[in-house]
Amino acid sequence: MSREREGAPGRGYDVVVVGGGHNGLVAAAYLARAGKSVRVLERLDRTGGAAVSTRPFAGVEARLSRYAYLVSLLPGRIVRDLGLGFEVRKRTVSSYTPVVRDGKPTGLLVGGGGDRTRASFARLTGSDREYARWQEFQALTARVAERVFPTLTEPLPERAALRERVGDERAWRMLFEEPLGRAVEEWFTDDLVRGVVLTDALIGTFADAHDPSLLQNRCFLYHVIGGGTGDWDVPVGGMGALTDALADAARAAGAEISTGHEAVRIDTDGTEAEVGYRTADGEGRIAARHVLVNASPRALASLLGETPPAAPEGAQLKVNMLLTRLPRLKDPDADPREAFAGTFHVAEGYEQLARARSRAAAGELPEVPPSEIYCHTLTDPSILGGEAAARGWQTLTLFGLHAPARLFREDNEGTRAELLRRTLAALDEHLAEPLADCLAPDAAGAPCIEAKTPLDLERELGLPGGHIFHRDLVFPYAEAAEGTGRWGVATGHPNVLLCGAGAARGGGVSGVPGHNAAMAVLGR
Repeated sequence: MSREREGAPGRGYDVVVVGGGHNGLVAAAYLARAGKSVRVLERLDRTGGAAVSTRPFAGVEARLSRYAYLVSLLPGRIVRDLGLGFEVRKRTVSSYTPVVRDGKPTGLLVGGGGDRTRASFARLTGSDREYARWQEFQALTARVAERVFPTLTEPLPERAALRERVGDERAWRMLFEEPLGRAVEEWFTDDLVRGVVLTDALIGTFADAHDPSLLQNRCFLYHVIGGGTGDWDVPVGGMGALTDALADAARAAGAEISTGHEAVRIDTDGTEAEVGYRTADGEGRIAARHVLVNASPRALASLLGETPPAAPEGAQLKVNMLLTRLPRLKDPDADPREAFAGTFHVAEGYEQLARARSRAAAGELPEVPPSEIYCHTLTDPSILGGEAAARGWQTLTLFGLHAPARLFREDNEGTRAELLRRTLAALDEHLAEPLADCLAPDAAGAPCIEAKTPLDLERELGLPGGHIFHRDLVFPYAEAAEGTGRWGVATGHPNVLLCGAGAARGGGVSGVPGHNAAMAVLGR
């Protein structure tokens, strides 16, 4: 196979990376720093994929993390190895969940110190039992996080080796072998507390607490092991600050990044490869020894001309908002600046989640859609400028659960509008003033709010079915990811690797698949 580019003088590359999202940029930076010649091809006119900061509201200086928005699974070693000028900040509160008990508005605050959290649990449940069980449960998941998270950037362990590393048979059984709902119901008795725990199992994942496939367990695991702590941190400057730093690191190391270049085909004989691409000016081909694909497994199959795997299905609603002020809450003990600083849970009681899932599975929008919200600017106001900064405006990011793509297929716009209406109505039930009264206006006077369904994400980002993880997550051991090789990134072709979220141990903004694909190329 020729290693020359067709139609123009030039050379082949050691590595061509298809897709300039954060994982592709991580791989490009590592490989270029190792002395490899690297070319990144990105379909869009910018890098970053779903991890970007944009200004969605006309005439307003607010750079929002439009798609992905918090950081947990990004290993510190990647930041250090690549010398990234990027930082995260801890949130002062973990979560606040409003609820009405005995006809009175109240809520559960987790954070602000152990004494305040204990008092909040006691006020909600009437005893110290749930708080004690909460502490025990959090300690168990923290131990698992400390032991499992470091393995994500190591060769993929076998199941038995990971089980031995966890070193806790009770934890292994409840997280890796039995439906998570069993543990939630054994550990906790309060419906609201059960729901708060379960939400980590449902992010972008359409599953039931007792799903025998353990899909919910897999999602839960990745949401509680990040950084070895399970903390979800705020990216300073927005998510685009990370991918801008990664692109800078890749370029500084010698990688070439070509935006507006859509890969359309990969040909390989297992030793040499060629990538066909198109631009606004025409088509071309690039030769490479290795091709790393920072796209979904379905996109990889299409590029190779192979039969694609089954289509995945995303199941979330993403809403971005800009407010002139945070809304007041009905709970007299809750401060909005504290409640919205962490994760603000709406309609996420255990039974509420089950009802919402049941309705969506039957093809109907949930009557009371569950969602979670947080305010970026309470922790990092740097994303605002101009009038928005001067007047102390605030952002709200909302992530809705149990909104599978199938619900939007017939009428995406109409269904989006109705689900947004129901979602905001569920929030308003806990507010002392309508959220609509707090929305900032854009340059044309329209309210600063936008919503994205799975079909919107599929169209804008190429996420198959709008699935934020590219496919259902898998447990981080070899038997759950057969055929993916030592690093969990192998395909049926020795010199074509998967470095996107659909790789083993992918999902979330982690850079892990990019790191692991680079290690595979380097023979580590």
